[in-house]
Amino acid sequence: MRRSRASAAEQARGNFTPPPRAAASYADARDPRAAFEPPAAGGRRSPRDWRVATRLNTILLLPALVALVFGGLGIKSSLDTWRQAGDAERTARLVRAAAAYGHALLDERDRGAEPLLTGESDNRAIRESRNATDAAKKNFDRYAAEAPGTPGLRRRLAAFSEAEKALPKLRESAYRGAAAGGTRTEDGYTAVQRPLMELANELASYPGDITAYGQTVHAISLAESAASLQRSLGAHLLVRPGPSDKDREAQLAAFGAGRYLERVALGEYTSGSAEGDVKRLRDTLAGKGRTDERDKIADAISAERAGGSGATPTSWFDASTRTFDAYRSIEEGLAGDALAAARQTTSDALRDAVVNAAVVVLALLLALVIAGLMGRSMSRSTRRLRDAAFEVAEQRLPATVDQLSRTEPGRVDTRVAPVPVTTRDEIGEVARAFDQVHREAVRLAAEQALLRSNIDTIFANLSRRNQHLIEGQLSVISGLESTEADPSRLESLFRLDHLATRLRRNGENLLVLSGEEPGRRWDRPGP
Repeated sequence: MRRSRASAAEQARGNFTPPPRAAASYADARDPRAAFEPPAAGGRRSPRDWRVATRLNTILLLPALVALVFGGLGIKSSLDTWRQAGDAERTARLVRAAAAYGHALLDERDRGAEPLLTGESDNRAIRESRNATDAAKKNFDRYAAEAPGTPGLRRRLAAFSEAEKALPKLRESAYRGAAAGGTRTEDGYTAVQRPLMELANELASYPGDITAYGQTVHAISLAESAASLQRSLGAHLLVRPGPSDKDREAQLAAFGAGRYLERVALGEYTSGSAEGDVKRLRDTLAGKGRTDERDKIADAISAERAGGSGATPTSWFDASTRTFDAYRSIEEGLAGDALAAARQTTSDALRDAVVNAAVVVLALLLALVIAGLMGRSMSRSTRRLRDAAFEVAEQRLPATVDQLSRTEPGRVDTRVAPVPVTTRDEIGEVARAFDQVHREAVRLAAEQALLRSNIDTIFANLSRRNQHLIEGQLSVISGLESTEADPSRLESLFRLDHLATRLRRNGENLLVLSGEEPGRRWDRPGP
């Protein structure tokens, strides 16, 4: 066969070397790719030796962590706002309950003034007002237990708890004995109610629209308290036989201070409220309050002309109650508005927290999905290029070279199948470059095979021509030997015959080198 002849010829030349595939097998019998791998530049954990997918994931990890941190900070800020808004909502509930409790305390004091001063301690109005106060206290205690534990609120609640301890004694001594003179009963109830009114200032510690309600609720509560004080003191001054001269002077002074305090509170409310709240106060006082009649009676009481003006405890109580109730309606509306604003803030903060969290999570998931798809695409292309390169180096190129060495070059299909990477990025460009390298390697192998075939043909032709001439020469020499009788000339002819025989052997060697069979075959031993 041609391959065996070629192998014999190569052995005859003395330069036989194993094919590249065999050399790779000799280098590492367990991992053929070891022959194509460069020496490692670092350890196993060196980033230079990481997979493409690992590198991509590592590159994307840092911005993902940064986005997660900043997104988490935004979510935390929204959650903090939500918790703060929740605290504001609980505080607003407490302020509304405190306003109701304070109103009940003042109403209890005022409604008990005339019956207690006239000795009617078992009056129905007194029982109903105290029952309303107790109900308001239970409602307040419930919201106080749910209130946030801020330092300012704890301090105010502690102050009220201390002041509230005086309420049972106040009820026992209200408008009786020493408490019937001066303003002891009025001052005692005011001391209990004032800490409740101060709780409205806690709304100022929260952001947004809730802050403004703290000032307005406190101002209207102060006006309500001043109106209540006037209602109680007016009854005290109008009830017959009335207080002593000393007590009357103190009560008149407190009555005037109450009127002044009411004007100050209304001025504070007007300066710190929105235009809508100011209009609401004006309309409420013009409708429910009917302050003109109340101011006339108050002027008569201050000038000690109540008897001449026809003012009575009942007329005064009715007139001042309308103003008192008007303040209460505004106070109740403002407290409700503060609670509604706190609830809206809580709802908005919760919505913002959920939206921010959803946006961050969706953005991270979208980024990870896109990065994963891009990394998977790049990794897939890289793996295809790697597998194709190893396949060409280990199988296709050695098989083509082997086929070219076994068959006539013109009969071997030297077309190169491209690497299955069709992208137009750098990986695709590397694949096309590798296809070009593959084609050049096959072309060079085909040229080398054709060159070897041409050399073998030349050797064979030269050998056959020499063989023909040498055979003719040997025939002539044999004829001369048969007719020569001179020993010296015959010896020369024998030498020529020996040299021709050696030339014939050299020609046979050329046939062997060209891969052809020798011209002569010996099928038996020579003589």
